[in-house]
Amino acid sequence: MNTVRALSAVKVKPAESEKITINLGFVDLGQIDLLVAEGFYGNRSDFIRTAIRTHLASHADAVKHVVTRRMFVLGLQHFSAADLQAVCDGGETLQIRVLGLVTLADDVTPELACAAIASIDVLGALHASPAVKAALADRVP
Repeated sequence: MNTVRALSAVKVKPAESEKITINLGFVDLGQIDLLVAEGFYGNRSDFIRTAIRTHLASHADAVKHVVTRRMFVLGLQHFSAADLQAVCDGGETLQIRVLGLVTLADDVTPELACAAIASIDVLGALHASPAVKAALADRVP
């Protein structure tokens, strides 16, 4: 089995971000609104993104250590049907480990995904058809 670093040379423009929802207490929200009103931040989202980046930066060494220890690829990985078929044709399967975004092209069938992917561990987001995600559900830790 191979851990994949990069297979496809195809340029794919994935979504720039993933939408999340959080619940905040009214006092915290009021303080954010105050900072926005005073011009420290353009809007609530700017404040939250800045706070998250600052917090992640304070843990950068720990993240780097875990990424190395767990052998994650950091960033974006895209797999087309041709990529996965080449893996199958070579008699191999993939162990995909990514911190970031994994995209499986629209032409990847559930059968091909199951034949080519032994395991898939994504910390971030997996973009694939609902059928492919369902087929791979038992390969996600």
